[in-house]
This record gives sequence, C-alpha cells and structure tokens, in this order.
Amino acid sequence: MKPKKGRTVYSTEISVARGDSPVSKEPGASLPPSSQSPRVRRETSGRGGKTVTVAGPLVLARADAEALLSSWKRLCGGGGALKAGKTTDGSPAFELEIQGDHADRLVAELLKAGYKAKRSGG
Repeated sequence: MKPKKGRTVYSTEISVARGDSPVSKEPGASLPPSSQSPRVRRETSGRGGKTVTVAGPLVLARADAEALLSSWKRLCGGGGALKAGKTTDGSPAFELEIQGDHADRLVAELLKAGYKAKRSGG
C-alpha cells in the first residue's frame, strides 16, 4: 500500500532535515560545583504515596552524576534514579532522585561538596 500524499499527521520517525536529533540530550561536561545552585525538594505526587527527594538541576557528565547518585544511595540507605532535566536557560542537566525524605541530609552533602544548594518546597 502506497502512502498518501499530504501532510503528516503523526509520525514516529526522526526527521534529520528538521533538526531533530536521535541522541538524547545530556550535558557533555560537568560544570564546577561553585557555579551551580541546585534545589532539593520532596515529592510524593504520582508515586503512589511514596516520598522521593529530588535534587537538581545538576549539570554533570553522566559518569559524574552516576557516581554522585551512588554515593547518595549508600549514604541514605535507599534506592535512587537519574533523570534527565533542564536548567532554567533550557540547557540539558540531570535530576537525582533518592527514595525517602532525605532533603536536609542531601543539602548538607551538596554544601560540603561546594554547591550553592538550597532547600525548596515544604
């Protein structure tokens, strides 16, 4: 069956002609901690009532973000995840999620590492 001519209503194909990139957008290199000011907050919505602590945006290379997440998971004794996010100017960054309410502990760790971290939310 031949495709009909006309405008495409929906397509799952990536169009390189439009400038779409098949590669996920991640930071290429890490910024120094003193130039970043991540926010640490608690979230429960959409998680079945479970509390998750989210820290970000952090402009880190994937290896650095995974190492930081791994140390936080050991520190807090729980699981976690690395999610893609964006900074306020739209550049790619990561958000780190830790299971449980560990916001105060993570803010202290970020401040010790040289970040200008702040607690946000309740």
